[in-house]
Amino acid sequence: MKMTGNMILNRFRRRWQFMLWVEILLYSLGPAILVYFLFFKLLWSILVSIVLVGFMFIFIKPWRPNLKKVSGYIDQHLDTAEYSTGLLLLPEEQLSGLAKLQQYKVAKELVEKLGTISPPSNLLRGSVIMGLFAILGFLMYQFKIINYLQEAKEPKIPANTIVFTATDSISKRGKQPKLEHQELIIDYPSYTQIPSFRTTKMDVKAVEGSKLTWRIKFNTHIKDVTIESMGSSQSMNYGNEIYTQTSTLNASGFYNFRYTDVQNTSYTSDLYAIEMIKDRGPGVEIIGLKQFTSFEFDENKKLSFKTSVNDDFGIADVYIIATVSKGSGESVKFREEKLSFDTKVIRGSKNLKLLKSIDLDKMKMEPGDELYFYIEALDRKQPMSNTSRSETFFAVIKDTLSDQFAVEGTMGVDLMPDYFRSQRQLIIDTEKLIREKSKLTKKEFNFKSNELGFDQKVLRLKYAEFMGDESESELVNQENPEISNEDEHGDEDHDEEDPLEQYTHKHDSDNEHNLVDHKEGDSEEKNDPLHEYLHNHEDPEESTLFTQSLKSKLRQALNEMWDAELYLRLYTPEKSLPYQYRALKLIQEIKNSARVYVHRIGFDPPPIKEDKRLTGKIEGVSNFRKKEELQEPEIYPSIRQTILRLEELIVGKEKINDGDRTLLEKAGNELAIKALENPGKYLRTLQKIKRTTENKKIPLSTLVEIQGGLFDALPELKYNAVKRKVLTGEINELLLKELEVHD
Repeated sequence: MKMTGNMILNRFRRRWQFMLWVEILLYSLGPAILVYFLFFKLLWSILVSIVLVGFMFIFIKPWRPNLKKVSGYIDQHLDTAEYSTGLLLLPEEQLSGLAKLQQYKVAKELVEKLGTISPPSNLLRGSVIMGLFAILGFLMYQFKIINYLQEAKEPKIPANTIVFTATDSISKRGKQPKLEHQELIIDYPSYTQIPSFRTTKMDVKAVEGSKLTWRIKFNTHIKDVTIESMGSSQSMNYGNEIYTQTSTLNASGFYNFRYTDVQNTSYTSDLYAIEMIKDRGPGVEIIGLKQFTSFEFDENKKLSFKTSVNDDFGIADVYIIATVSKGSGESVKFREEKLSFDTKVIRGSKNLKLLKSIDLDKMKMEPGDELYFYIEALDRKQPMSNTSRSETFFAVIKDTLSDQFAVEGTMGVDLMPDYFRSQRQLIIDTEKLIREKSKLTKKEFNFKSNELGFDQKVLRLKYAEFMGDESESELVNQENPEISNEDEHGDEDHDEEDPLEQYTHKHDSDNEHNLVDHKEGDSEEKNDPLHEYLHNHEDPEESTLFTQSLKSKLRQALNEMWDAELYLRLYTPEKSLPYQYRALKLIQEIKNSARVYVHRIGFDPPPIKEDKRLTGKIEGVSNFRKKEELQEPEIYPSIRQTILRLEELIVGKEKINDGDRTLLEKAGNELAIKALENPGKYLRTLQKIKRTTENKKIPLSTLVEIQGGLFDALPELKYNAVKRKVLTGEINELLLKELEVHD
């Protein structure tokens, strides 16, 4: 179908009018979206949109573009039209031949190039305005600015003024009593030296033990005024037209006021926070002193150090508790002294730098004595001070008289002190020496290996005392082989001396330890018919309290210790380890066999019937099976249930009932317990919950705020470790098998 000039212009006109209508819709949608974000009322948004559409319809006038205006716009914006678009509006009968030719030419140009120009409109401006309104509405919803708008509608109330609301908004009531005066007086404890503080702000933040006094006054007579705090209620005293109440601060929490007028109408206030600040103990720090200090006998035995002490409300006293220990073992004695500092302690100071020099000689300490001391500081808190103490520091005077020196194998060795290394400790030290072999020189390695051999010898001799075949004289002989050889062998000739003789254990020799020929004794024992029945205490083999089996095990352990010592003396600790392990195993068996086991009492089994015994009948006997499912108790159950119920109320736009108020009250109690740690964080949510439980008409925005506050109070969920099922293909299984084969 061939388009005529009139059709072309009408098409462009309709396009122009459509864009004007779109512009009107953009202008009206922006404010409608803003209203919805503010009030969540779809009907209100539709009404605002309709009103704005009507207003913009009159202002923009989308009917205004006609064919004459369209042709003029095309002539101004399309050069190829040659200002001849008006010819398209005239009938052909009125045009000359040249005009008809120009009309045809213009119509052809419009068909080809009319799409290059667009009707005049402000769609971009309308889109920007709509976007700005939408973003503004979202931000106002996100930051809850609607709350401030609602508060602005309410009458202006001075800051910190107690606001009372009726608990029953439906009942008929007269004029509400007006609060004329409110005051909170905080009297801090005397030791803090902080003056009394008066304020009209009802939130409390004070030191533990402070005295709180509330004073409020109404413009008319009130029947009763109470203060409610954490489930308790206290009536305020009335005098001189002022209601007063005094309390001592001993815990954090929340409270509110409640009063009943002469018409029995109850009014309640918002919740206010009580935050108690605990008086912390003094801080004590010792500067310039090591925790352990040792002195030689001829040194200047003085301990000098500096102590830093600080407290928030002043220090009462600082002193040193020193304990001196004398002696060792069961004869140890302790003497405790209380020392003062060289610097004077100024009572009431918040920061002190104290100096002290302790002379161990003046404390009558001798070699081997030890000193333990710490700093103790007290603050000025009443009635009982806070006490802090520093770490314990040690000082000791070395006891040189107890040190001994022995010569063993032409090498100097320090004897062990009063305690002995256990076999387990010897094994640990031997393994450590083997690991550090590459880091040590040959001389150091041999020296340490020989020391371990000497420790093994001392331990062996200690255990041998229980067998009765090792004595102090023999120990001397083994430590001084030259003397022992001369005494025992006399003038025997030793042409060849075995260099390993003093280290080896000759199991095949006759009684190597005692070096006494027992042939004569053996013959006497054989001739004595009562020998097998007598207990000869003169014989060291018979003089122990061990049974024959324990003595044999102990003998085996001593033999293993002999061999372990041999290889340690030969500087081959790796060969000594197996013998040490076997010795440790035998020692453990001896210890276990010497234990006494006590029969458990408290249970008497029922008697067995003789006719049922050994019959093998098990009728009536059932297996005992206990099945128990452990489940962790749910945290904050009421808060979680309340969040779900609030979601139903918000989505369904339902009214709360008595059951919902009870659930909200339980959630408030759980939230109050959590809020004791930080009263200011959840105060607003608790105030909203209290209003909701006491009023019957609650706006939807309040429920949304309560739900958000309860969400913030819930702890973060902890992810449980679970086993995930991984799908493996045939190729993966073949790869795993190949890896196992070549592993």
